[in-house]
Amino acid sequence: MSDNKSFPLFLFFFFSFYILAVAAQSFAANSTDISYEIVPFIRVYKNGTVERLIGTDTVPPSLNPKSKVLSKDTIIDPSLNISARLFLPCSASTARKLPLLVYIHGGAFFSGSPFSSGYHGYLNLVVAEANVVAVSINYRLAPEHPLPAAYEDSWLVLKWIFSHSKQGGGGREAWLRNNVDFDRVYVSGDSAGGNIAQNVVARAGLEETGRVRIRGLFLNCPHFWGKVRIGNESRDPKMVAVEESIWIHAYPNSTGFDDPQLNPEYDPNLSKLGCKKLVVYVAENDILRDRGLQYKKALEKSKWKGEVKSVDVKGANHVFNLNFPESKESKEMLKHFALFLNDKEKFN
Repeated sequence: MSDNKSFPLFLFFFFSFYILAVAAQSFAANSTDISYEIVPFIRVYKNGTVERLIGTDTVPPSLNPKSKVLSKDTIIDPSLNISARLFLPCSASTARKLPLLVYIHGGAFFSGSPFSSGYHGYLNLVVAEANVVAVSINYRLAPEHPLPAAYEDSWLVLKWIFSHSKQGGGGREAWLRNNVDFDRVYVSGDSAGGNIAQNVVARAGLEETGRVRIRGLFLNCPHFWGKVRIGNESRDPKMVAVEESIWIHAYPNSTGFDDPQLNPEYDPNLSKLGCKKLVVYVAENDILRDRGLQYKKALEKSKWKGEVKSVDVKGANHVFNLNFPESKESKEMLKHFALFLNDKEKFN
């Protein structure tokens, strides 16, 4: 009798467990169903989950015991979650103003931040070597915030920086007001950050930025591309597919691979680039190499009234200086960067 009464209860628990198991399997299947992935940067699932594969580690601002560079973070626009990490060398003094470096990190528009160990460490090296103040921009990332969000964010930060000059007005960040020579402002970026840096400086050549002018632009393996293959691009169809996938998913509403924001050769205002000197580094084994060299030629052809130099690093890969900071080539690039930021660059 008791067995007959307990049998339906057993069935109830059995089928309840079975339904929960099936539901869990269904949820797992949905959560692991990939919409697209761009290795090594990002994986996006059909349920909307975004998984970043690199550049997610963070380190706090600090006083670096070796370089004696001090860093701190600041929120610039809390509504958009736009912020920056500031770097100040130990030699900083209100009696002697220093050049300012505005740095924009790479990561294919999908990953990275100024707070990652790699970029934090690199900016410490640059600030110590060049004796400059630096602002490393934290912009919103695709695909949650597709381009042009990163362009707009970086422009917003640039205007915030310029608000600290005597001409700019009410900026309250003491490190900028007290230590920066706003006649010596430089912009730099690597990979996608190089693309953003170029677009920001191009905009500075067209729009009012007060009396502050950007003196120089230093690009490291910038992310430029185009519809028609040039140089050695066609030799690596897998990387061509990666480059095209990056742009399609980072900027789904662009005009295509010859969009002037991706292919500056098609920018009708390239001759108005808002700086007076430019260095572009490329790496021999980087699929983006020929685009960087083409950019230099396009600048010269546009009759831009500035000085431009390209440096082609033999045997090197994309952003080699970030991946192998202790290599001979990386140390040479660091010294070159420091000379550039101190107006000691020789273009002839």
